[in-house]
Amino acid sequence: MKVVIVDGYSTGAALVRRLAEAGVECVHVQSHPDLKPFFLRAFRPEDYVLDLGFTDDTTALVTQLRRHHVSLVLAGTESGVLLAESLAHALGLPTNEPELLHARRDKALMAKAARAAGLATPHSTVVRSPRAAADWFAASGLAEAVVKPLASAGTDGVTFCHSPEETARAGHAILSSRNAFGEPNHAVLVQERVHGDEYYINTVSSAGVHHTAEIWRYTKRLGPAGTPIYDFEEPVAPASAEGQVLMSFVGKVLDGLGIAETPAHTEVMLTSDGPVLIETGARLGGATAPDVVDTYLGTSQTSLAVAAITDPPSLRSHRPADASGGHRLRCVEFINHHRGIAAAEALTKISELPSVVSVSHAADPGTLLEPTTDLLTSPGYAYLAAPSLTELTGDYETLRAWEHEGIYTEPPGI
Repeated sequence: MKVVIVDGYSTGAALVRRLAEAGVECVHVQSHPDLKPFFLRAFRPEDYVLDLGFTDDTTALVTQLRRHHVSLVLAGTESGVLLAESLAHALGLPTNEPELLHARRDKALMAKAARAAGLATPHSTVVRSPRAAADWFAASGLAEAVVKPLASAGTDGVTFCHSPEETARAGHAILSSRNAFGEPNHAVLVQERVHGDEYYINTVSSAGVHHTAEIWRYTKRLGPAGTPIYDFEEPVAPASAEGQVLMSFVGKVLDGLGIAETPAHTEVMLTSDGPVLIETGARLGGATAPDVVDTYLGTSQTSLAVAAITDPPSLRSHRPADASGGHRLRCVEFINHHRGIAAAEALTKISELPSVVSVSHAADPGTLLEPTTDLLTSPGYAYLAAPSLTELTGDYETLRAWEHEGIYTEPPGI
């Protein structure tokens, strides 16, 4: 069996390693000529039997892949979704509904498709100028708005605004920059800010049937520039009342977006009026450690994706696990407060905290590290597991105190 992975970065790199261990040969394709180091960090060429790199000649690429007799094409991360599904369709391989391809990347089209399926989404508009963004906010009657790129990831460019002037500034910042994947932002999504508890639900769909692997509750904080910063996530039991509501809602979202044959990462706000779709990515959830999730929750999305590829009938017996091994589990994103040179000893110090079971870094020692403003500028993350919430929160608070002291950096020039 031979599988093509488009942009095998982030959790996609873990998927490839698992597939290689299962005897599946993987071929790599890159969707863009240049991607930021944040995405390239986890990439290991040795995990692939062939790395075709980037080409802008899709027709030639399809011909080449056909000669290799590939049986599946998947995106490793968000940047690869459009190309992966386009290649799969051209090759006649199982994939999601082609008619809704762009609704799985463009957040405005995504919301439109979800609303057509009878699902709640934030009130929103698409604008192409800062003035239009400000005018929409002024006419909307909203107290708060969220401004974001149409197609990005990791809270890139996401800003909370409370006035037309703030909305215009946020729109200008996006329109004058490129998104996380290096693509120019030609338009901006402006939408109402909805309030409630935010979750992500990681699923794997096969033959149109959706299987839930993980449900996690977000805790975010507001950064100094009005942007949301990831703080930590904790697992939610699928059998709980909120878990049942979320799984039912997400199943309808996946149907509405035509997701039938891939993993998906869906973010939902559970408000007092019910669930509201924030967005869905037709790919694996990023910034995760599948080994840790397998150990403490039973089945990670990565494990479930491998099963869907290598043994689809096994999915029929899959049930979302509620187990945590008797431990409280938390994934904590690192927050850097000081501009400086990345310190080599930071990860060692963090890993010595009693509850830390896994540490992942996103900054090489000796490189310049800026203060954290979004997920892409976080120095990494750690999983904490402890028998009691008291033990877990104690180590969490110690880590946050170290961050204010400057654990991740040395002053420039040292």
